[in-house]
Amino acid sequence: MKHGSPCSRRRAEQRLPPHSCALFEKGPHGDQIVSGLLPDHGGRMATARSPCNPQSTVDLGAQYITRTPHYAKKHQSFYDELLAHGILKPLTSPIEGMVMKEGDCNFVAPQGLSSIVKHYLKESGAEVSFRHRVTQINLRNDKWEVSEERGSPERFDIVVLTMPVPQILQLRGDIANLISECQRQQLESVRYSSRYALGLFYEAGTKIDVPWAGQYITSNPCTRFISIDNKKRNIESSEVGPSLVVHTTVPFAVTYLEHSTEDVQELIYQQLESILPGLPQPVVTKCQKWRYSQSSNPGWVYRIPPPVPTPTDWSWLPEAMRWEGCCGHFWAQWEGTPQSISDGCQKLARGVTPII
Repeated sequence: MKHGSPCSRRRAEQRLPPHSCALFEKGPHGDQIVSGLLPDHGGRMATARSPCNPQSTVDLGAQYITRTPHYAKKHQSFYDELLAHGILKPLTSPIEGMVMKEGDCNFVAPQGLSSIVKHYLKESGAEVSFRHRVTQINLRNDKWEVSEERGSPERFDIVVLTMPVPQILQLRGDIANLISECQRQQLESVRYSSRYALGLFYEAGTKIDVPWAGQYITSNPCTRFISIDNKKRNIESSEVGPSLVVHTTVPFAVTYLEHSTEDVQELIYQQLESILPGLPQPVVTKCQKWRYSQSSNPGWVYRIPPPVPTPTDWSWLPEAMRWEGCCGHFWAQWEGTPQSISDGCQKLARGVTPII
C-alpha cells in the first residue's frame, strides 16, 4: 500500500496507538504498516463496544482530552481538524471532583476516543493489522528485520515502537545489543502505574439516576473514577442503553495485578454497588487490565544508530530528555511526557516525523 501524501503521513504519525509498532519501507510504492498487539484501534484510547448493540460504546482508557493554554496555539491545527470533523466536542457534562486549571479546556469524542486514532490512520492510507506480538528485531543488510510469534520475518527501513518500555526491553535480537548498559539502566528507571477499568453496558431504557456524568472518588480504596459514558459524551438515546465505566485506584490495581480478571471484576463491582446502591444489572461487562497505564516518572527517546550514522537536531526535546548521539532509523517512544495524552504525543510526533 502506498504511503499517501506526506501531510497525511505526518498526521497519522501524530497518534500511533500505544502497544503498537509502525513499520516503514521507503520508495514510491513502499509499505506503511501499523501493527499492534491489541485487538482494535486505540491502545490507551481504547473504546469497547457492546456485543449486544455495537452502537453502545464505552471508553476504557483515557476519558477526555485536556487542552492546556500552552499548547492551545502550538497544536491548534490538531484541535481545529478534529473539531471540524466532529471527532472532538467540548466537554459540557458535569464531572464532580474534576480539578480545573486556569485556561484548560476539555474535550470528549462522541464516537469514543479511539475515533481519533481511526481518523489519522484512515488519512494516512496505512495498512493496519492487530494481534501481532513482535518478539525480535534484527539488523539485516541495512534493514530492520521484524519477527513475531506467528508468521515469517519481514524487513523494513524504519521501525517506530510505541509500546511500554518494559516490553521494548523484552525484545530479542540485535536491538538488545544496540542498547548500551547506560541506556538500558535509564530505560529501566521508567516506572508505570497500573489500573483496572470495568465497562458496563445496559439495556435500552435503563435509567441511572445520578446528577453527574462523571465523578472522581477520593474515599474508596478501590474506585477512583466513575463515568456514565454516554452522558459524558452527550450521546444519550432512547434506542441505545447507557454505558458506565469504573477506573480503579493504583494501589488496588497493584494489589490484584496478577489475580484473575473474573475475581477482580467481582471486587470492582461490589465496590461500585456500595457507591451507587440500587444500580441496575448490566447485560454485558468488559474488564480491562492496564498493566502499563501511565508512566509515573520521566523517560527517554532513544535513537539506535544504523551502520552509517547521520546527525540530526533534537533540540525540540527538553534538555534533560536529550540523548546526544547519532540519528538512527529506530525509535522508542518518549515515556513520561508531562503534557496531556494528546499534547505530549503531538509534541513527540512532530519532532520525530520530519526525520522519518
